[in-house]
Amino acid sequence: MQVVAARNITEHNEAQGGLQIREDSRRKKSQTLVQLARSKTFQQGNLNAAIREITETAARTLSVERVGVWLYNEERSRMECIDLYDANTKEHSFGSSIFKKNYPAYFYALEQERSIAVEDARNDIRTQELSESYLCVFGITSLLDAPIWLDGRLVGVVCHEHVGEGRQWTLEEETFAGSIADFVTLAMEANQRNAAQEALQQSEAKFRAVFERSCMGIALINMKAQIVDTNRALCDILGYSREEFYGKRFTNFVCTQKGDLEIYKQLVSQIPTDLGKTSKVEVKEQVVDRHRIEMQRRCLHLDGRLVWTHISVCVIPDSNGQPEFFLAMIEDITERKQTELKLRASQEAAEAASRAKSEFLATMSHELRTPLNAIMGLSQLLQQEIVGSLNEKQKEYINCIYTSGEQLLAVINDILDLSKVEAGKEELLLLPLPVSEICNYAISTVRDAALEKGLHLIYEIDTEADTCIADERRIKQMLLNLLTNAVKFTPAGKVSLVVKKVSQGMKFIVSDTGIGIDSSQFHFLFEPFKQLDSKLNRQYEGTGLGLALTRKLARLHGGDVTVTSTLGEGSQFTLFLPNRFHLGDEEEGENCSISTLPSLAIPQNQIILLVEDEQNTGIVLQDYLQTIGYQVKWINSNDDFLKQVQTLEPDLILLDVQLVGDASGWDLLNILRQEPAFQDLQVIMMGFSELLEEQISILQAGANDYLLKPIRVFQLESMLMRYLGESDFDTDQTLI
Repeated sequence: MQVVAARNITEHNEAQGGLQIREDSRRKKSQTLVQLARSKTFQQGNLNAAIREITETAARTLSVERVGVWLYNEERSRMECIDLYDANTKEHSFGSSIFKKNYPAYFYALEQERSIAVEDARNDIRTQELSESYLCVFGITSLLDAPIWLDGRLVGVVCHEHVGEGRQWTLEEETFAGSIADFVTLAMEANQRNAAQEALQQSEAKFRAVFERSCMGIALINMKAQIVDTNRALCDILGYSREEFYGKRFTNFVCTQKGDLEIYKQLVSQIPTDLGKTSKVEVKEQVVDRHRIEMQRRCLHLDGRLVWTHISVCVIPDSNGQPEFFLAMIEDITERKQTELKLRASQEAAEAASRAKSEFLATMSHELRTPLNAIMGLSQLLQQEIVGSLNEKQKEYINCIYTSGEQLLAVINDILDLSKVEAGKEELLLLPLPVSEICNYAISTVRDAALEKGLHLIYEIDTEADTCIADERRIKQMLLNLLTNAVKFTPAGKVSLVVKKVSQGMKFIVSDTGIGIDSSQFHFLFEPFKQLDSKLNRQYEGTGLGLALTRKLARLHGGDVTVTSTLGEGSQFTLFLPNRFHLGDEEEGENCSISTLPSLAIPQNQIILLVEDEQNTGIVLQDYLQTIGYQVKWINSNDDFLKQVQTLEPDLILLDVQLVGDASGWDLLNILRQEPAFQDLQVIMMGFSELLEEQISILQAGANDYLLKPIRVFQLESMLMRYLGESDFDTDQTLI
């Protein structure tokens, strides 16, 4: 009897089949991952191509209908689909978005879990938010979503979407999905590296383009001072080829100076310091500014000549912040240097010309005023008929001589004043001045000329215009120039002076009903030596300096002169002076007032010592003073000056500032004041320089007063009354 044993191995075979299936599936997944790792698409760094390959491979390996890759936007407010592969149609799409605020549970799960494996996606708490708007629309029942992490941060998700009956995901499938997400991360990293490399290549290309095309010479130098690269411009500047530069020391081509090595060492030593700080150190001509130095040096050209260059050197550090290269920028400034030398030579020539002009004007001032002093002085003596009576014709001639001398003196003074202002040498003594006295002086001075022409001369002063800030002599000069012009060019009618107080200062308005000025001629009006119509030169006297000088003096005060005029009807000139400052309780300077001098008292044996080396001036003063009753001793040198004073014991000394010899008038005055017996002896200095220029010396030396040449009789009489007359003048009072 044969016994046959039978055993049911169906379950065993099924189990073996299941194991084989799982093993095949595992092997398939492993091979898929290996193939992805070896893919050239990843190596090329093309993110879109890599993502497309990943989604296709994942759909094929997991047998799902749809695989999508979603990434956060920059604001992390939503995820955008950058690729969605449909296995049925084998097509890729992109562009859909899901907003984080609409699906908070889903986004929270992505942050917290390694993967979201859901069999019933429409009812799972993590994904049910997507049911109506997404899952039901595409018939999706099951989801296997793997978060994408980059640099420790969630950046997106890979969605494996199953359509049909629910699908339970295995552990191997979840692991595979996580690996697919890792491959997306690798693809993104590769893309970033590729982008960085491309940016670096573009940057290097741009730098090279700038390097090569720059019109400024550029040299790259290693820390041994050897040249490793140059551009075309540097070759053109110095005449060498690149091959001749390579490997040579940079200092071989530069004329270095003492201390340059220390500057380079200081530049290098600053690199390891705090790069956020900006330091600037001045060292002679070089400037160390953070990590850069600048200098001007001559460089050696191939043909042996020296080329002036401006060199800027900075340090290029390596990735560790240590100095690796010097970058030198070299600019050819030879032409600029030559221009600077020419400008310096021109400036020196201009300064020499200015000095020559000043010396010429000073010389001409003395040489012209000296004979004028005699002409005007002798004319005044003849006018007063001190040496004998004159007939009418002789008086006419003498008056003409004196008037011509006055005119010539005015021209000389205007030229000198204009030159001083243009040279910037005019200094103003700004003081608060009474407006009424200034205007009275100006009106009184031009009154005779106005009455002679039958003009009505009026002036009006605003009640608030009590004081103005100005230089006394210059404001009188400006007003006289304007009023004199108004009288000169007004045949009939009136001339007026109106003073108005404004918030910014004071306005002096001179109006006339004269010939007027065409508006097209206004731009010539304030130019020196200009008269608007050549016909006027024959009809009206003048040099054309008055208005030019007046405007310059006004602007020197910080003000200006403006004009409005109608041809044939008249003109109006406005002098504006600003409120420059407030002097408070400072003393006001002594102001001239026009009044009739009291009769000159007859001197009683009073002695005057006259020290004057110019013969004509000495004769005029001696004759006049003796004629009116003084005893005069005239000496024309500084010899025995002190002895003469001791012998004569004079009541007054008239002492010229400029004397021939080793000692000036100031020196003699100083010697005199050192003698105790002559401390109170009255001394009046005489000279051609204006009072303002001499006032400091007068105070220091102790003079009582100053008489400006050419000397006018009324000025001399005024001083004689002050210091020798029997009036109430204070003999210790000076003009300062």
